[in-house]
Amino acid sequence: MNAPVDVVGRAGALLRAVSVREPDGASTSALARATSLARPTAHRLLTSLQAEGLLERDEATGRWLLGPELYLLGAAASSRYDVTALAQLVVRRLAVTTGESAFLSVRRGDETICLVREDGSFPIRSHVLAEGTRFPLGVASAGMVVLAYLPDPEVDDFLARADLAASYGEQHRADRVRERVAATRSDGYAVNPGLIVPGSWGMGAAVFDAHDRPAWALSLTGIEQRFGEERRRELGALLLQAAHDLTRSLRRSRR
Repeated sequence: MNAPVDVVGRAGALLRAVSVREPDGASTSALARATSLARPTAHRLLTSLQAEGLLERDEATGRWLLGPELYLLGAAASSRYDVTALAQLVVRRLAVTTGESAFLSVRRGDETICLVREDGSFPIRSHVLAEGTRFPLGVASAGMVVLAYLPDPEVDDFLARADLAASYGEQHRADRVRERVAATRSDGYAVNPGLIVPGSWGMGAAVFDAHDRPAWALSLTGIEQRFGEERRRELGALLLQAAHDLTRSLRRSRR
């Protein structure tokens, strides 16, 4: 007996693949490759999503874009999930205080997704993160700090399933990720020493939900020269205090 086809899962994968290519969109072939689907299957699902208003297709380029129905659904869900109103002030304060680019990312399954970006006054900036950028857990400072504060069985399960090294290099082998998990737990904050873009460093602190699980992360990025050991301690303290303050604010808002 053949295994049932996970149509919803495939459609969801296509929507996520389109989202990371906004605002330029992506072709059917590119989306098929990104989701490991046959091109005819991808096209059939994309067309169905377009019929529901979840996707649009640019008539001039043929590229797929997120549709208006997603905006309406997101607006309806915002009262339960949107934390950006509370987080915006915290992120801006971090950017102003440090001069670096500051971010809020949210955990979604095995990924973190950047929701908020504020650039500081320092003229040289990192462009690793922007609103909508996704990274797997264990990758970049936000993904690392979220992974580090999950229970050990969940960390083990994720690293058994994920092949981070294939996409992000040998520094993301499971054993090296575990070393950074241990360091993050010891310091309280994560450090990304230029592992994605050489010379672009990042630091992250976890923001916890009402069940004490790492649901979001605050992070800072900048050039390596501004992340020396002494300044990392200063930035780490600022991040931990900001994450603590945002955790408390979010819990109060959801009572």
